[in-house]
Amino acid sequence: MSVVRVSDRDTTKPLGNELSRRQLLQTSLGVAAVRSMTGLAAEPIDRQALVRRHTVVLHKWDPWAPLSVGNGEFAFTVDLTGLQTFPAFYEKGIPLCTLSNWGWHRFPLPTTLRVEDFQPEYYECHGRKVPYWTRSKGQEELYRWLRENPHRFHLGLVGLAWRNTEPGTPTPDDLTGVRQELDLWAGRLTSEFRLQGKPVMVETCCHPQLDLIGVRIQSELLASRRLWVVLRFPYASSELSAADWARPQLHHSRLVGESNGNAVIQRELDTTTYFVALRWDGSAELVRDGTHEFSLRPAQGQAVLELSVLFTPTRPTQPIPQAREALSASERFWESFWSSGGAVELSESADPRAKELERRLVLSQYLTAIQCSGSLPPQESGLTCNSWYGKFHLEMHWWHATHFALWGRLPMLERSLPWYRKILPKAKQTAPWQGYRGARWPKMVGPEGDESPSPIGPLLIWQQPHPIFYAELCYRERPRRATLEQYAEIVFESAEFMASYATEDTSRGRYVLGPPLIPAQENHPPQSTWNPTFELEYWLWGLETALRWRKRMGLEPEPFWQAVARKLSQPPVAQGVYLAHENCPETFSQKNYDHPSMLAALGMLPGKRIDRETMRRTLLKVMREWQWDRTWGWDYPMAAMTAARLGEPEMAIDFLLMDTPKNRWLPNGHVWQRPNLPVYLPANGGLLYAVALMAKGWDGGPQRLAPGFPTRNWVVRFEGLRQAI
Repeated sequence: MSVVRVSDRDTTKPLGNELSRRQLLQTSLGVAAVRSMTGLAAEPIDRQALVRRHTVVLHKWDPWAPLSVGNGEFAFTVDLTGLQTFPAFYEKGIPLCTLSNWGWHRFPLPTTLRVEDFQPEYYECHGRKVPYWTRSKGQEELYRWLRENPHRFHLGLVGLAWRNTEPGTPTPDDLTGVRQELDLWAGRLTSEFRLQGKPVMVETCCHPQLDLIGVRIQSELLASRRLWVVLRFPYASSELSAADWARPQLHHSRLVGESNGNAVIQRELDTTTYFVALRWDGSAELVRDGTHEFSLRPAQGQAVLELSVLFTPTRPTQPIPQAREALSASERFWESFWSSGGAVELSESADPRAKELERRLVLSQYLTAIQCSGSLPPQESGLTCNSWYGKFHLEMHWWHATHFALWGRLPMLERSLPWYRKILPKAKQTAPWQGYRGARWPKMVGPEGDESPSPIGPLLIWQQPHPIFYAELCYRERPRRATLEQYAEIVFESAEFMASYATEDTSRGRYVLGPPLIPAQENHPPQSTWNPTFELEYWLWGLETALRWRKRMGLEPEPFWQAVARKLSQPPVAQGVYLAHENCPETFSQKNYDHPSMLAALGMLPGKRIDRETMRRTLLKVMREWQWDRTWGWDYPMAAMTAARLGEPEMAIDFLLMDTPKNRWLPNGHVWQRPNLPVYLPANGGLLYAVALMAKGWDGGPQRLAPGFPTRNWVVRFEGLRQAI
């Protein structure tokens, strides 16, 4: 019999008493599991080896496998040339985009419409009418405009161009011997191929602090002036590619400065203005080839071109960094990133799935760092391409970013938290408009925090406790008065809304949630849905956590919060399993698709009021009967966390690695969902949170290492992780 052999080395704290650790392991795993424990615990993971064995190497054109470089605020997605040379090839897969957190655009509002004329729908709520920004008849055009605006837009393509030896348009088939490598340890892409019989090498990176790419190209074709760099600029689009190439008359590209290897291009799209600054080493000429196209052509005999391109909302006043400076900065940043924070190594495991799980963990750390760690909550497709017009969904922020806290990288979560304070005044306007107190957080929004109309989004409630959860993660890492003061207003205003949202049912001596509401499992009608299992448990956790914050700050408890928490409805049960909500038909057998969100009540949450055996039956029923081809990528780590907390680690692994269309992990680490959503980062973030919970454990969990992993065929080494709530 083989058993799990685990190592927990915290890179930020002393290793502690090795004897007590050995005794603990002997109790929980058996003596066989401890035979080399002391050596494992004292020996750090070789992080460079761990990361570099998952270096992405591509040898063929694949529309689902473009690679990206980025910094959390900006990302640049490329093809096998290391640049954006063949965007048309990727239109049927993952498009090649250049996106940022500041790059937003609005289409002009038709002159026949006024935003202030959009009318809400009113829903019956325990004897009163409550307005929601859902679809209304007769307002379809304005509804669509409000949905689509603002939207992120493609900042511009940077690609290669060459003079063909044969007639015809260049195609990917012109390249032979293609090999592309993403060195995750250095954050650098190296692309090599042969063109017209000559070797070409392109190195690409993103500056860690600037929205700037650094590029180094080496080839004899440069020296003979048969190869050069081209920049092309589209109009904005709310579609997946974020680019409209068919309307050049609607935007402007102006060369507003050029001297000594530097140039600045000014871009204007309606009311949006931004700049693209270039810097190159050596002799080259910037040539305007079209209304929105520029070419950088090296001088005769120059076989190396080093170029940096900065995208910025304001015109630069200083020279931008050189490409070599960007490459060096990228190497320093990524070495520091991988050398700090958490790490999980599974290479000694006998289970054949361990290698793939480790690959997903490494690539997910990279992808969420470049896509989900910025100053705004990320959209579900991050900075790769547009989903829902580039807007972000606040209920998904949890799945994108809470893992940073558990992996010892809390600042990457905290970068986006000031945004909640920025939109707090609007959230505090929404609550009283609907007859509540406190702050009601929106669901689908752009940077201004304005709720987008939707038949579903405004009726969701499970994003409301999220800011309390984020604040609690911060306090667990920094249990100081300053942390409490930093987030107290967000915590208290969130709790105030939650308490006021619950309605007292005096006939049964309880408080109820809804109707109207739509639970996390979104396929339930709002006017006949109340008391969803997950939301009830999250309400209780959020209110009790807010009360603890008051106590920590020396404040008196809020009696109303206490009363609502104490008398909140019990999670609904029928036929021995938890329901999606209290009015759910036939124990969810008619609604067994979308998110099995009742599982999150014990998994994502500690499940204070959840009966373990009832949840075990629920989990087994979900595994057997759920339509897994109609789920979403974060459902798998959600179910895995439930299984782990129930002491079912084999099932947790089965969920994480379930072979379904919605758990399809691509060579670049992205998770496919459907043709118009080829990238889904909540799956990556959810996997990281789940594995941290399974490895490091959770509050009140079993007193053994890696309690969420099987004790057969798994060797789990980890360090720098934090325990889950």
